[in-house]
Amino acid sequence: MSDKEPQNDMTCPNVLVERLQVLEENFLYQEKMIDALNEVIIEQQTQLNALHDDISRLQMILSAMQDHTDNGDEPPPPHY
Repeated sequence: MSDKEPQNDMTCPNVLVERLQVLEENFLYQEKMIDALNEVIIEQQTQLNALHDDISRLQMILSAMQDHTDNGDEPPPPHY
């Protein structure tokens, strides 16, 4: 090979540095996106846990109300 032959674009140090920089930028962007998505998942799980607790409390209240109304020994209220 002579000194006058053009270098392959892939072997040029500047091109390699630029490509590496692009890859690093993409990696950092993806890492930030993953962190943001993880925060959303954590928040949604907290909301799901709270909703589950609310449903459990409502089921207990409903059960207590049904137990109270199933008692046929009590006379109906006076407005009936």
